[in-house]
Amino acid sequence: MFAFRNRAVTQTLLVRRYSTKRIPQNLTEKIVQRYAVGLPEGKQVQSGDYVSIRPSHCMTHDNSWPVATKFKGLGAKAVKDNRQVVMTLDHDVQNKSEKNLEKYANIENFAGEQGIDFYPAGRGIGHQVMVEEGYAFPYNLTVASDSHSNMYGGIGCLGTPIVRTDAASVWATGQTWWQIPPVARVELKGQLPAGVFGKDVIIALCGIFNNDEVLNHAIEFVGDGVEHLSVDERLTIANMTTEWGALTGLFPVDETLRQWYEYRLTRLPQPHARVNDGTVAALKDAVQADTDAKYAKNLTIDLSTLSPFLSGPNSVKVYNSLADLSAQDIKINKAYLVSCTNSRLSDIEAAANVIKNNKVAEGVEFYVAAASSFVQKDAEASGAWQTLINAGAKPLPAGCGPCIGLGTGLLEDGEVGISATNRNFKGRMGSKDALAYLASPEVVAASAVLGKIGFPEEVYGSPVPGAKGVSSSISVTEAVEAEADAEAAESDPAPSGGVLDGFPAQITGELVLCDADNINTDGIYPGKYTYQDDVPREKMAEVCMENYDPDFGSKTGAGDIIVSGFNFGTGSSREQAATCILARDMQLVIAGSFGNIFSRNSINNALLTLEIPALINKLRKRYEGQPAELTRRTGWFATWDVPAATVTVTDGKNGPVILKQKVGELGQNLQEIIVKGGLEGWVKAQL
Repeated sequence: MFAFRNRAVTQTLLVRRYSTKRIPQNLTEKIVQRYAVGLPEGKQVQSGDYVSIRPSHCMTHDNSWPVATKFKGLGAKAVKDNRQVVMTLDHDVQNKSEKNLEKYANIENFAGEQGIDFYPAGRGIGHQVMVEEGYAFPYNLTVASDSHSNMYGGIGCLGTPIVRTDAASVWATGQTWWQIPPVARVELKGQLPAGVFGKDVIIALCGIFNNDEVLNHAIEFVGDGVEHLSVDERLTIANMTTEWGALTGLFPVDETLRQWYEYRLTRLPQPHARVNDGTVAALKDAVQADTDAKYAKNLTIDLSTLSPFLSGPNSVKVYNSLADLSAQDIKINKAYLVSCTNSRLSDIEAAANVIKNNKVAEGVEFYVAAASSFVQKDAEASGAWQTLINAGAKPLPAGCGPCIGLGTGLLEDGEVGISATNRNFKGRMGSKDALAYLASPEVVAASAVLGKIGFPEEVYGSPVPGAKGVSSSISVTEAVEAEADAEAAESDPAPSGGVLDGFPAQITGELVLCDADNINTDGIYPGKYTYQDDVPREKMAEVCMENYDPDFGSKTGAGDIIVSGFNFGTGSSREQAATCILARDMQLVIAGSFGNIFSRNSINNALLTLEIPALINKLRKRYEGQPAELTRRTGWFATWDVPAATVTVTDGKNGPVILKQKVGELGQNLQEIIVKGGLEGWVKAQL
């Protein structure tokens, strides 16, 4: 329960008359504007704002039953809008155990009872189904209880992940909340050389910009290079913006995409509920970012300077040119053409063209699975599927399978695998003692034939191209914007929103510095307590942050505000990482940035968070050269003026101002969630 201790609670509603002056918006903000609910009249949403959203669709997969259990636990009986919800079975489709089949049956029965669109095991990976069936559609905001919902950005749909509590909220009320992220503009210049593909683009982006430059950002892809990318390549790139650290990966709606939908009209039975003559014709009315829209960062990459790349081993932040790895003669044991990243028709046909009239090398296992049953049917019709089987590839059912470490063909101790999937984290595709590389379907197929990481040209007996130097750049506007925000805070003290009864107009506390980046959920709340359901609040408070600093408890007290570095709360989805901080009667955490799941779990449990990179940078400069201290009382106080959407930091409670900065608006809908003790309490109140 969220409790403001010793704080005055406002008794009147402060309301801002929003200016009619146009505020420039990027494409992300424009789409969110369409799907935000309960906005004050005239409010134009911007990055940083907390808003309630009613997404066009919400997809859950094998996790549908845990979501259904949470949904029922809230007291809900009927889904608010059964046309909004989609269920697919895709992750563990090879598992024929009684327990898994019972779970699958429970999900199907629940969907049937509620009248929800349901796609059984074997129909395909949920994200592919969402695109094929038009649940993800240009200019929509579509969410899924899965991290790779970013993929929908490949077709101009703002797709972003949510957690299970959010999904249960959408089922029960039709809506959840979102904080609009900072938006990075990624300009793709030029055209890819022959033999270089969309997968190489995202591998290069993950490898070049590998210092969390786009962590928890929304991404908008622009530039003349976009028009040369197929829709399948855009889906691949958008899919792996997840691994790049982003929350969305949005491509523009252009003529290439419109023609793709014209073709989809011929493939789907008409009239189709979502992809039909009317919805496709409406795409001619383009929605674009304003020319003066604000972006937190601007990144560029020249596609013409790329060559084939691989991620790994065992990290998407490590990338190598294929030329370098081929020369090292790295033998492989397994190859994979599976997953929502690269198992569409064009990917299967590309692999088949490489492997045609060849055989998979002795000692190598090559696994293939289509992204959907529709894709497999098309691949069978084109002959590409049989070409792969004739070469010795081992077919798997349409689903996630090895990509998520489930089913047949996992990597074993000491083995090396090359995969067209999206993640090569240590142990994800099998043994933690195996090595996993990511590459394009063409390179995966060539390596399966060669028995080593290598080029398609090596299969053909053609000369092997060399690596190129990649041309890229980045400019960061965050520091400039922070200064502008500070000036705006000084010159415009007027309230920018309203404050509900029961929510404080101001939150003040001493800053306690936990000076580290990537403090994970194990550091915040020890794993040994995570699955104990009877841990009392007092014990949660006692063990809070003990894995990070055993002295944290003795150095901090009620009402303090934790301030930490970047990517605070990375790691698992345990909600106790938020609730243990609340158990210490701390209501606010400030950081340079947060892990997305922690951020969502915080609001869902009524813990407030603010991202203020300038503050952690000032504190680090202040203590530069001093002895390290994991937890440090700073003597600085932060005051969050909620209606004015500003944070003021002073040296001492009433001392000189150190920093004053605008922050995102906390809308009344979000305040209501906090007042109700979190998202579950809010949902119960709605019911």
